[in-house]
Amino acid sequence: MPGTVCHISVAGNLDPERQLPRALDLLRERAELTGLSTFYRTAALGRADQPDYLNGVARVRFDGDARTLKFGVLRVIENELGRVRIADRYAARTVDLDLLLFGGEVVDEDGLVLPDPDLWRRPFLAAAVLELEPELVVPGTGRPLRELADMAGGARLEPAREFTRATLERLEL
Repeated sequence: MPGTVCHISVAGNLDPERQLPRALDLLRERAELTGLSTFYRTAALGRADQPDYLNGVARVRFDGDARTLKFGVLRVIENELGRVRIADRYAARTVDLDLLLFGGEVVDEDGLVLPDPDLWRRPFLAAAVLELEPELVVPGTGRPLRELADMAGGARLEPAREFTRATLERLEL
């Protein structure tokens, strides 16, 4: 199979039950979708006034480079679904697609850091990736994700079981 195995966080808190399946459909048109984690319902970071997020991780195979995937695919899909980027990094959003892992690549350049450090800082991301890749060793660290991940909040993760089940069925995964 050609292409690089990549992991992409798929999240949103403005009508996510409608927006995230649309984002996954658009992603599937541009990359081979090979797996989808459980989605978790999480509170907006530091924003009690915002609706909860739905967060999950998609595993895809992509023919191209990491910068093309992030800026030529993921950002384009976000724009198509009405995502507006403003100075407030934590503003509510229709969809948020972040490149977490691009094969074994380690990159640290303007606008692109791989692996994304949020992978081990956010329990819902670590749990989702570990569901897809239980033995993942984080590129550039030589350490398993399960050792690096801050899973202190993991016990409080709220799986969105019905949304996950319906999405997996619709995508036939």
